[in-house]
Amino acid sequence: MTRGNGTYTPPRPPRLLLLTALLLAVTGIVALTLPSGSVPSPLAASPTRPPAAAAPPSSPLSPQPNSASTGRHSSGESSPAPTEPREPARPTALPPHGEGPAGDHTVQQALETAWPADLSPVDEQQLRGLGTSLLRADATGVGRSMWPEVFQGEHQAVAPAFAAARFRVQAVIARRDGPAGRAVVHLVWAGTDRGGTFTDGRITDLQFIRSVTKGGARWSPKP
Repeated sequence: MTRGNGTYTPPRPPRLLLLTALLLAVTGIVALTLPSGSVPSPLAASPTRPPAAAAPPSSPLSPQPNSASTGRHSSGESSPAPTEPREPARPTALPPHGEGPAGDHTVQQALETAWPADLSPVDEQQLRGLGTSLLRADATGVGRSMWPEVFQGEHQAVAPAFAAARFRVQAVIARRDGPAGRAVVHLVWAGTDRGGTFTDGRITDLQFIRSVTKGGARWSPKP
């Protein structure tokens, strides 16, 4: 374009070109001032999938997977089998009839377990001997002379009911019998009667009374 004085004037750029150049300049300045990596990426603007829900921690009360069903264990060692509760101890079983002297110890233990001791060891030992002797004298007739207060008159003449050869005391204990100074001797015994029948497991109770004399205390059979 020329003016009236004959000089050449370049044409003005259109307004749109000026605005575009201004925007580019501003964009370049902003890009230079921002730190690297802070420019938003088109992928960052896209929606992302929500993270998978974390598995809840196993509770001690929650059932655990059975290793037998999966066919493998979490560790190399096999888990011990659960132990069954123990049954309470049962009382000593008595031996069968006809066991013989081999079963007498078991009968004695069962008797002592069922009837705990409540006398002094000295009194119990003395009463055991007295009870055994009195029972033998009554059943077999042996030693009746040692018990004149029991076997006198018609009682002395009574024929024994059991043979002395097969008479045997299987077990014997002595325990208190009511008030002080009274005791009972509990005997389990075996014998053959006059008909030839052998029977074991017979039970006899003999009562004794303790008396004090000048010679000391002594146990006597109850009249």
